[in-house]
Amino acid sequence: MTAAQIFAIIIFIGMFLMVVLDKIEKHYVTLGSGLLVITVVFGICMKSGKAISETLALKGFFTKNFWYQVTESESRGINWATIVFLAGMMIMVEGMAESGFFRWLCMKIAFLVKCKTVPIFVTFMLMSAVLSMFIDSITVILFLAAVTVELAQLLGFNPVPMILSEIFCANLGGSATMCGDPPNIIIGTSIGLSFTDFLTNTGLAAAISLAVIMVYFLVVFRKDITAGSGKAVDLSKLPKPSEAIKSKKEFIISTIIFLCAVVLLVTHATTHLTVATIGLFIAVITLITSGKNALKLLKKVDYKTLLFFTGLFIVVSGLEQTGILKLIADFIGDISGGKAALMIAIILWISAIASAFVDNIPFAATMVPIIESLSEASGVPSRTLSWALAIGTDIGGSATPIGASANVVGTAVSAKSGHPIGWGKYCSKLAPATVIVLAISTAYIFVRYL
Repeated sequence: MTAAQIFAIIIFIGMFLMVVLDKIEKHYVTLGSGLLVITVVFGICMKSGKAISETLALKGFFTKNFWYQVTESESRGINWATIVFLAGMMIMVEGMAESGFFRWLCMKIAFLVKCKTVPIFVTFMLMSAVLSMFIDSITVILFLAAVTVELAQLLGFNPVPMILSEIFCANLGGSATMCGDPPNIIIGTSIGLSFTDFLTNTGLAAAISLAVIMVYFLVVFRKDITAGSGKAVDLSKLPKPSEAIKSKKEFIISTIIFLCAVVLLVTHATTHLTVATIGLFIAVITLITSGKNALKLLKKVDYKTLLFFTGLFIVVSGLEQTGILKLIADFIGDISGGKAALMIAIILWISAIASAFVDNIPFAATMVPIIESLSEASGVPSRTLSWALAIGTDIGGSATPIGASANVVGTAVSAKSGHPIGWGKYCSKLAPATVIVLAISTAYIFVRYL
């Protein structure tokens, strides 16, 4: 093993441990680790300006393929398409939140089902899954959990079962599309997959799983959600959905922009517009139409997450440039004996177990080049392996309170309202649900692709 490989591994492990310990802000950890890779691994050990250039990938901005892509192209180094797209969607979501869109939607649905507990439970699960297909699950849970707590106080039910089911369904819905969860964006932009590819593959697995898991939650939470459900509710005493709308003009504009984003994402395989182009377009339109609020929206963008991604991609590139990822791919190939079924099972379940305890974003970014190498060596299509990776990383995080950002946000909102959710309560209900979905997804991939 060369000095470059040794240092690349040490830096990666150090970064992972520091991210898990969460003592230093994550973006500082990945950016610092990325700087070490560039100076120590690429500069001192490899003395390779080419490795640095390929990792920074700044030339990509000036190529036609970055903005308009007809044929698949290799993605190495910093995945700027992912970062540009995420930034654009963040700006759009902040615009929607500012107009009161999410609160209005939650209250509107609650009124449509006449604020009855069981129908609210079912519709909020569905809404959590559907919204998370297009919007970051953190934002979805932040608003859904807050409205759930408010409704629980007004209607007199326990919000914990509803919040737990919303968290799980948000992670499940996020697995259905390319923009639903950050790992999917990384996988899609790296492998060359479209929104439709995800929707017709992981989306179908998510739909089947959602139907099963909704029944599961109705059964395990039946006592909590049926308690007091027969009481009549005086809707006149509840806040009206229209009260959530801060500005009708902003509300209409943000809704139109959101629908435009959905249409562009659904059709981008046909239009050949990349996710970077879509993200930039949505951001520009949102800022232009927001007028005086443009600066406010820019300030609300989660720049720490974008910097976290940047540093992460550099560190992973260090493993790729030094050949470490190729060695890992060969190892998995040897264990599986080149058998596609075993290879898929290993990728899906290891991804799920890892994502239950560590951030699924660095794991996904690390695994993408590995599955590409596995595909080349074994002949198993990289797309098939991609679905296993996407489902594993997206769903595995649901098993523990720290497995995904949506989990942390949802449990925090619940605790703040006086309903703390401990590890025991969380895992006893959501860990079995995670295993059920992973089993369904494994069977789905086997039946469809093998």
